[in-house]
Amino acid sequence: METTQVQLTQLIAFKQRDKFSTSAWNERGLNPSGYELCQALTHQFNECADALIAAINNGATRRQLKQILTSSLYAFDKLDYDTEERGFICDLFYELATIVNVDIKYSLNSWLYGVVLATLVRINRFLRPGKIADTISQSCSSCSQALDIYIRQKEEGIPDYSWLVVKCSNCNEFNLLSPGPNVKRMSYGNYQCVEVLNKDEYSYEQAKIRMEQIKFYRK
Repeated sequence: METTQVQLTQLIAFKQRDKFSTSAWNERGLNPSGYELCQALTHQFNECADALIAAINNGATRRQLKQILTSSLYAFDKLDYDTEERGFICDLFYELATIVNVDIKYSLNSWLYGVVLATLVRINRFLRPGKIADTISQSCSSCSQALDIYIRQKEEGIPDYSWLVVKCSNCNEFNLLSPGPNVKRMSYGNYQCVEVLNKDEYSYEQAKIRMEQIKFYRK
């Protein structure tokens, strides 16, 4: 009962907050989008928050809350938004998911990058131990722990398509990794993969900016 009340309080605060204020955009290092777009986004997020509040009051299960979130997410046509706006939208949905204690990372990756890439991320995350063809290692920028990408299978012709935003398991610092080309299957070392960024949309500098945004909102 106490947990439910905390969730309701946080959802009400989320709804009342000016989510797309000038300061909110500035905190992300971005220029604000147009007034009409921000108003439309605010309306859609408030409707989602209202739906979650009503569901919690009616004793909804986590599965039902997750359905509300994913349905609300896919009501946004990502082609209507630029890269920065899409990132902002996903961060707010992640915030809502955290409030109601459900995991929608796969849906967020699917919305951002498509089902194929999101599925590859999911498969790689739960890949069973086996032969390692190669290891790509990078030291954590904070604690110097090795952040390893274990290459399970290579195949010529696969492009270098992604940046990995990861969270070190030792110190919780965020880092940016790149698996490189010709990687068909991989698994992760001492860190959590938080988000996958498509290199067609993110240069190295843009990926670093996105990592800092994630760090600000999720650490």
